[in-house]
Amino acid sequence: MRIDIVSLFPALCKGVLSESVIGRAWKEGIVDLRLVDLRDYTHDARKTVDDKPYGGGAGMVLRPEPLFECLQDLRTPEARVVLMTPQGRRFDQPTARRFSQLSHLILVCGHYEGVDERVRQCLMDEELSIGDYVLTNGAIAASVVTDAVVRLLPGALGNDVSSEEESFGNEPLMEYPQFTRPENYKGMKVPEVLLSGNHQEIAAWRLEQRVLRTVSRRPEML
Repeated sequence: MRIDIVSLFPALCKGVLSESVIGRAWKEGIVDLRLVDLRDYTHDARKTVDDKPYGGGAGMVLRPEPLFECLQDLRTPEARVVLMTPQGRRFDQPTARRFSQLSHLILVCGHYEGVDERVRQCLMDEELSIGDYVLTNGAIAASVVTDAVVRLLPGALGNDVSSEEESFGNEPLMEYPQFTRPENYKGMKVPEVLLSGNHQEIAAWRLEQRVLRTVSRRPEML
């Protein structure tokens, strides 16, 4: 899979995505991750990408020319182009799974007061937000989306079952509680069923815990 992240601050994405699971998947070629500096598509000495909004108002708006040229250069016939913006639809696990089935995803990072409306109308297939709050720039949001998508690619996690049994996996349930050594820590003991070696009973206990956690924390998922 190829993922292009178009941003004014590609170094922000590189710092996050070059580490841990995603960094390993990138290095091993499981994902072809390309960090694109929008300023490379400007033609003046100052590499200007923004300007004041017509009609007045605070802040600056990303100009259409660099984005049109950039996406003309990057887009492939199978590409899905997504704008990261607080105005977008809420990003969720089903969307991450849908994106992980694509061969080419382009994430365009909003900055400042956003992008020229003509960019939205002509270039974007959809718009996404990672939550009901505003970040300093869309590179952070794009990194979140990339992480959620890449970890679903075959081979990225090492054991692909991990992504099926976790919260927001294939079933609409939260993940069950996890325990490791020591068996007894400050009087807090690991549940006996997990020490029993009875895989059927362990599976039943874990399912029960997933339901209980979902009911108490995210009942709307049921």
